[in-house]
Amino acid sequence: MLQPYRDQFNAHFTTAKYEDLLTRLNHTTRTTIEFRVAETPCFFPKSLMDELSQTGAELTHQLLDNPAYMQASEQCVPAQYRMPNENPQPNFMTVDFGLVRNSDGTLSPKLVELQAFPSIFGYQDILTRQYIETYNLDPTLTCHLGDLNEQTYWQLLSKVILNNHAPENVILLEIDPAHQKTLPDFHIYEDRLGIATVDITTLIKRGNRLFYHRNGREIPIHRIYNRAIVDELERKNIQLPFDYRDDLDVEWAGHPNWYFRISKFSLPYLDHPAVPKAVFLDDWYARPSLSGLPEDRNQLLLKPLYSFAGKGIQFAPTDADLNAIPPADRHLYLLQQRVSFAPVIDTPHGPTQAEIRIMYLWPDGGTLQPAIALVRLGRGLMMGVDHNRNQLWVGGSAALCPPM
Repeated sequence: MLQPYRDQFNAHFTTAKYEDLLTRLNHTTRTTIEFRVAETPCFFPKSLMDELSQTGAELTHQLLDNPAYMQASEQCVPAQYRMPNENPQPNFMTVDFGLVRNSDGTLSPKLVELQAFPSIFGYQDILTRQYIETYNLDPTLTCHLGDLNEQTYWQLLSKVILNNHAPENVILLEIDPAHQKTLPDFHIYEDRLGIATVDITTLIKRGNRLFYHRNGREIPIHRIYNRAIVDELERKNIQLPFDYRDDLDVEWAGHPNWYFRISKFSLPYLDHPAVPKAVFLDDWYARPSLSGLPEDRNQLLLKPLYSFAGKGIQFAPTDADLNAIPPADRHLYLLQQRVSFAPVIDTPHGPTQAEIRIMYLWPDGGTLQPAIALVRLGRGLMMGVDHNRNQLWVGGSAALCPPM
C-alpha cells in the first residue's frame, strides 16, 4: 500500500526468507505456531494509523461516556457470570477496521467490531520485529502506536498486566492453554514478564482467595491476566473451582465483565461515520421498516453477540435462518449492514484485503493508549486466519510505518 516499501518487498521476497521467518518465530515463542502467518507485513502511512487509533478511541469513549449505554451494558452481563469489583474501565480494547474505497479513490475506515478483551500483545511485538530482521527491512519502521517504542511499549504492557505485583503472584488464566492457538503469545509473557500460564480448572480456592501450583509450591494469586472466554467455558461444559459471582480477593487485568459490556452488543449504540448500521434481531422483528438496514439480504450479516473468532456469523441470512432463532433468544443476535472492503495490499497472488486491529492498553487509573496493531490478510468472505486456509499471502500480519 505504501510505496516504495510495497513494491520493494514483493520484488525481494523469497520462499526461503519466509521459511526462515517461521523458524525464527517458532524458536522465539518456544512452540509451533498453528495459525497461518502471512508472508508479508503491511506498510501503512502513519497518518492512516493515527486516524484509526483516534477513531477507535472516539468509539470507546462514546460508549463509556454514555450513562444510558453503561446501564444497558451492565444488564447484558449474564447473571451467572456477573463478577463483583469491576474495574471502572477496561484494561484492554481492540477495535477492528476494514478499508473502503470512496468515489474519489481515497480510503476510509469502517468498523468491523470492537471488544474489551486482550489480544496477542506479546506475540504481535515479536512478529513485527522478526519481519524487520528476517527480511532486512528499514530498521526505522515502527509497529508501535501513540509515540511508543519497544521499551515504553513493554513498560506499559507490564504496568497493565502486573500492576506492581510480584510476577509470581500474577498469572495468565486460560482454558486448556497448552492447546490454544494463542500459546505462542502466552510463552512471550512468561519469558518477558515472568508470570505463569495457568489452566482455569486447576485453580485452588480457599475462602475468598485463589492459589495455583508452581514448582511444587502453592502460590497466592494477587492479579489475573484473564484470557478465558465464557462462551468457550459453556461450549466445553467446563466445571470451575470457583464461581464468577464470588467476591474474590484478587485483581483482574481485564475484568471478565468487560468482555460482555463492550462487544458486538455495543454496535447498535454507536453513532459515527465509520460504523455500519446494526440492530438487535428482536428490535428488527418489532420494527423492520425502521431499522435503517438495506432490504437486500445480500447486504446483511447475522451475528451472535457472544462468539469469538467469527463463529456463528451468517452472510445473507434468509427468513428461514432468522425464524430458526427462538424469539426468546433474538436479543442475543445482531443484524448488521455488510460492507465490502477494498483489496489494498498488492501481492504476487493478487490484491488482498486487510483488516486492521488497533490494540489499546488502559492501565488502572490511567488513560486509554493505542499501543500496537494487528493485521489480518484475506481474500475470502471472512478475514480470520481460520477462514483463509490453503491460500498464500494471507493470514496474521503486522502494520509497519515509517517514523514520519
